[in-house]
Amino acid sequence: MQPAFYNRLLLLTAGLGGLLYGIDVGIIASALPYLEATSGLTAGQLSFVVAAVLLGTVISTLFAGMLADQWGRKWLMILSGVLFAASIPVIALSHGFGMLVLGRLCQGVSAGFIGVVVPLYLAECLLPENRGRGTALFQFFLTIGIVAAAAVGMYFSLRVQEVAQLGNAKLLYAFQDHAWRGIFWVSLPPGLLFILGGFWLAESPRWLFRRGHPEQALSALLYSRAPAQAKLELEEMQQNAAAERQRQRKRIVAESLLQRKYVIPFLLACAILGLNQTTGINSIIGYNTAILIQSGLSDVQAHWGYILFTVINALGTVVGMLLVDRKGRKFLLSLGTAGIVVSLLATAMLFSRTERRRVDVGAQLQAMVGRNSRLLLRFTPALERQWLERAGHPGLAGQPAALTIIYAYGGFSASTPVVRSNHPQGAQIVLKRSSCVPHNRVLAAFSNPFANLQQARTAPLRILHALITPLPSARAGWLVALTLYVFVAFFAIGPGICVWLALSELMPTRIRSNGMSVALLINEAISTFIAAIFLPTVGRYGYASMFYAFAGFTVLYFITVTFFFPETKGKTLEEIEAHFAARRRPAESQGAGS
Repeated sequence: MQPAFYNRLLLLTAGLGGLLYGIDVGIIASALPYLEATSGLTAGQLSFVVAAVLLGTVISTLFAGMLADQWGRKWLMILSGVLFAASIPVIALSHGFGMLVLGRLCQGVSAGFIGVVVPLYLAECLLPENRGRGTALFQFFLTIGIVAAAAVGMYFSLRVQEVAQLGNAKLLYAFQDHAWRGIFWVSLPPGLLFILGGFWLAESPRWLFRRGHPEQALSALLYSRAPAQAKLELEEMQQNAAAERQRQRKRIVAESLLQRKYVIPFLLACAILGLNQTTGINSIIGYNTAILIQSGLSDVQAHWGYILFTVINALGTVVGMLLVDRKGRKFLLSLGTAGIVVSLLATAMLFSRTERRRVDVGAQLQAMVGRNSRLLLRFTPALERQWLERAGHPGLAGQPAALTIIYAYGGFSASTPVVRSNHPQGAQIVLKRSSCVPHNRVLAAFSNPFANLQQARTAPLRILHALITPLPSARAGWLVALTLYVFVAFFAIGPGICVWLALSELMPTRIRSNGMSVALLINEAISTFIAAIFLPTVGRYGYASMFYAFAGFTVLYFITVTFFFPETKGKTLEEIEAHFAARRRPAESQGAGS
């Protein structure tokens, strides 16, 4: 097989891994509106369905580095494809919260393996001068996966709109249920292609060398390089390994992993991976359609807006790919984080203009509850007008509004999904004990360790807040969409491209696999936490508060990359490792001479 052909195959298969990762992240945004309408899940449960894929990623990244070292990069990629393919029927055929979460967890485990092993495999297989663009291709296909998920969602959105115009509530419900299941089924073929591509690839030459197979390592290098280049890189590996053995002999005992050359790049990679999520990127993608609907756009407009969002993400990634090996990682990260801060602040200010006019009609809703432990109602313009007049805000009546209800049984509380008064048949809201009170003591301990579970099982329904927020115009909605487009453009050019490079390039060879797992664990743990609290938080405090928080954390991200991140473009992995080792040598020499 010619090196040029093999390199294209390598990049295509790795790109399919990015595609699956992007589908994992983006598909829920397309399915969520229909899942909300038909599943009967609470905002907390829906948030957990969104967050489950991230939780699965957290779980798998704990073991990804160990498995990549034990089984090899190639076989872990194949396993990740199998898990993704298996998750699709579990989700699409589910009829309840448990199976939905199980399927999303499987997707998350697959994504966690992919997020570690594919960038690791690319970093160890590509030539230094192509590593930036090659690893960026993983991110590009990731964005294509998000675009594909959005396009599928748009198709079903148009079909749902056609059915809604018929005025048949039962037919609309049935088609919405079909829509979210169909969205997941369409994502199955790329998973099968990724599995097939994995069988054609050679194992990582650096993994083979570390396992004591230099001849096989050379053979693997020859798949993608000219013979002279392959022999040169093998000699570098041998020299690096010999230097490592010599240092260990001098110290008699194994070299400590707490040295600066290990700790500094490891902590820096962990910081960048963690801060990458505090920009809110995964939640803004996952809840994008819901965000745009609440900003003033209709369902179809929001889906078109989301498609444009994903296209800009992909185009920004292309720009980043062209610049990453010319301008360098540090420049793009600094530029990207600065642009993200400005766009997030603009988004927050647009939402705060509307959310300042919120009205709490909890007292009016509590009067409807009486002594009941369950409430079923439809949020209509007439009901909105009635509540606002009784709350002393008749001037807000008559215009479309969004409603969020925060309710409690005993010490446990829950939040409903955000609904709109201009829903064709009136948005249905169900407040019931099973959606709020945990089913067992273990879940209760996680929900509220100080609450009395037994008491909550018989406590009356209490309305804590019922927040009516006037919906802005479609013009205001498109302004919010514009700020989010600026956000994703800067993210794609900077952090989106460079985060995978930072992860794979900064880690020294000795700790690269497990170090990447720990860094990605931090990344996904933060992402899971944000996704899990997103809907309840915006329901209670509004979108503005969430976007202001994202902007504040991104300021820390900008400071970190501007003042602490080293430039790594054009360097081999061994040269990057030597950079951090060299920074300690003067101190070591001084200590030796004293």
